Amino acid sequence: MTNDTDQFLASVETSERTPRVTGRAISNEVMLETHDVNVYYGDNHALHDTSLKFHTGEITALIGPSGCGKSTFLRSLNLMNREIRGCRVTGEIIYRDHNINTSTENLYELRKSIGMVFQQPNPFHKSIRENITFAPKRHGLRDKDALDELVEESLRGAALWDEVKDKLDESAFALSGGQQQRLCIARTLAMRPDVILFDEPCSALDPISTLAIEDLMLSIVENRAIVIVTHNMEQASRVSNRTAFFYMGDMVEYGETDQIFQRPNDKRLNDYLTGMFS
Repeated sequence: MTNDTDQFLASVETSERTPRVTGRAISNEVMLETHDVNVYYGDNHALHDTSLKFHTGEITALIGPSGCGKSTFLRSLNLMNREIRGCRVTGEIIYRDHNINTSTENLYELRKSIGMVFQQPNPFHKSIRENITFAPKRHGLRDKDALDELVEESLRGAALWDEVKDKLDESAFALSGGQQQRLCIARTLAMRPDVILFDEPCSALDPISTLAIEDLMLSIVENRAIVIVTHNMEQASRVSNRTAFFYMGDMVEYGETDQIFQRPNDKRLNDYLTGMFS
């Protein structure tokens, strides 16, 4: 391995925060998997034959240069690409032994189980309380006590309850950027999803808020699978159990995070980790 790789690993190991996935416990239970997924935007073949497995109780990081296909792949996991005109997804996306990549899949029901948190915080133009209760009400939950309990449970799960419990009826836009992102996570948790997809959730946040989001992901992953797209290599090394490296539409290398960062097999991955290309 090159000296550049050794220097990169040393910088990760001596950073202010050490990896918190202690021992990198690896799960055998697959929550979601893909078989030969391809994504096309019109005539542009953006993602090629991607097969991955996502495990219960684990965080999987998707890394790679901008425009390499990682966010395209992430959006395919709950069929968000269908919102893009001219986008076509082929291959199988298996959730609970069922291929969801069909024209008959109920997207409204699917996204209860496979939730998504976006790059920029996107709270509704409503109160903090209404941000949490909006979707559950649409799915038929009407009991006030149950809704109040759900609001507290979700905000506690997002480590936000103590900060907002006395202003639940105030606008969500009165919150800071980091608080808004945690509110969006709480809104997702309110649907009790099995899988949460994070598309660069910390890119617009300051370092303190970033660390809070990382701690939050670790605290909620136990009974679900989390998939995160990130350009922050130290973040990927800190929080993920497994990592997949994408390059020019290909999923180039996938494995346990320690192996990916310490013993990369593909030269393109090694070059990416050591800053030879971005």
